[in-house]
Amino acid sequence: MTEYEAVIGIETHVQLNTNSKMFSVSSADYQSAEPNTIVDPVSLALPGTLPVVNRKAVESAIMIGLALNCSIAEVTKFDRKQYNYPDLLKGYQISQFDQPICFNGHLELPGDLRHTVRVNRVHMEEDVAKLVHVDGLNGKTGYALMDVNRAGVPLMEIVTEPDLRSAEDVVAYIESLQSIIRYIGVGTANMEEGSFRCDANISVRPKGTEALGTKVEVKNMNRVSAVARAVEHEIERQIRAIEAGERIVQETRGWNDGTGKTVVQRSKEEANDYRYFPEPDIPPIVVSREWVEEVRLMLPELPAQRKSRFMSEFGLSEYDARLIISTRSTADYFEAVIAVGPTNSPDERAAFAKEVVNWLNGEMARLMNAESVTDVAETRIQPQALAALIGKSVKREINSNTAKQVFEEMWRTGGDPERIIAERGLGMVSDTSSLEPAIDRAIAANRNAVDDYMSGKETAVRFLMGQVMKETKGQADPPMVLKMLGEKLESMKADPPES
Repeated sequence: MTEYEAVIGIETHVQLNTNSKMFSVSSADYQSAEPNTIVDPVSLALPGTLPVVNRKAVESAIMIGLALNCSIAEVTKFDRKQYNYPDLLKGYQISQFDQPICFNGHLELPGDLRHTVRVNRVHMEEDVAKLVHVDGLNGKTGYALMDVNRAGVPLMEIVTEPDLRSAEDVVAYIESLQSIIRYIGVGTANMEEGSFRCDANISVRPKGTEALGTKVEVKNMNRVSAVARAVEHEIERQIRAIEAGERIVQETRGWNDGTGKTVVQRSKEEANDYRYFPEPDIPPIVVSREWVEEVRLMLPELPAQRKSRFMSEFGLSEYDARLIISTRSTADYFEAVIAVGPTNSPDERAAFAKEVVNWLNGEMARLMNAESVTDVAETRIQPQALAALIGKSVKREINSNTAKQVFEEMWRTGGDPERIIAERGLGMVSDTSSLEPAIDRAIAANRNAVDDYMSGKETAVRFLMGQVMKETKGQADPPMVLKMLGEKLESMKADPPES
């Protein structure tokens, strides 16, 4: 039986978060605006209007290219891409064809999937208007409404070579690219709001062969999970078709998330179908090497570099480091907590860093999810306050249950952990003179558990420990309680009381 492999390339459109549109003065912040309120003569394609290139958008394109290890063109130009569709007011889109601003880059996939995805090009263009399709009533023909607000918003299209082999590869690539876009601050890379849109070019071939199969483009995927499902479905569909003796047709298919299937939209266009020609109203742009270096200096430390540094500098595992660098704000917050932590030795620093990771991925993530907070910087807990709480927990001045109580109070009020502990009397009880009466009372009140222990069920000591913790309102030092209980029970076993 023939074994097949998928060959996948990804085309990604990234909206930039510039103040104005790609070729006009209108605001590019259209997401929450009323329909058709962010318009101007250029985005409306009124006769006689001329496009003016947004310098900030060009700098953002250079920044993306540098982050993806691309070469930056010394001269780049814009072209007219001709096609007829209602959302394109001019009847053409200003894009780039044969002289894109960035080319020949690469992106390393993380973790177990570690391999290189080549980036063919990054080019600049403008977004189109938005069509809202409305179904007709009582079976009548529907209609479409057009919102021009999005027309002209700056877009970067990032095109890979066909180097991906599975849905898992595709998800890793998308998430890595989203992380880079957000780190360098050029866009939100949010698929749900449409500021990050992916199309997948998919073909299959017998494993071990070099020739490429007929590719099919899949569109309309608005979530990472939808991309994964669509890619898996299309790979399976093509394999089934080939094994049934059918011919794969080069076409564009849309993903229907409800049915879990791809459906035919149209035959796939080739470059010559768009009748590209140079945009006569925009002269070629000379990208000086000095300008490129100025942009390079604006680049922050990128996710992959930061992950490697966190692993070497703080002793984090690859898994922990990957979680912490997933967003720039989380990585910044982590480093801010570490900065006020212990610095006595590398081992102590590494142990503290691991505790910080546990708190951020544990209690912090739990409360953020519960209250739909997406950015750790928006919480009330300041990094120095979390460092102080972790320090008290590590030094066993409070136990883990108390630490969680204090954390929840910090979450609600933004209060200082030391003040919360003092005001609520939450300091840990660890001296033997304070614990011994509680231990004696637990033993006296739970003879069945004591008898179980005496008969060899050593796990009964855990029940007794819970009773002591309950009586001390969770403030007892668990290891100390366990030690004292064990000593007390063993002494009773060696010298049982007279009946």
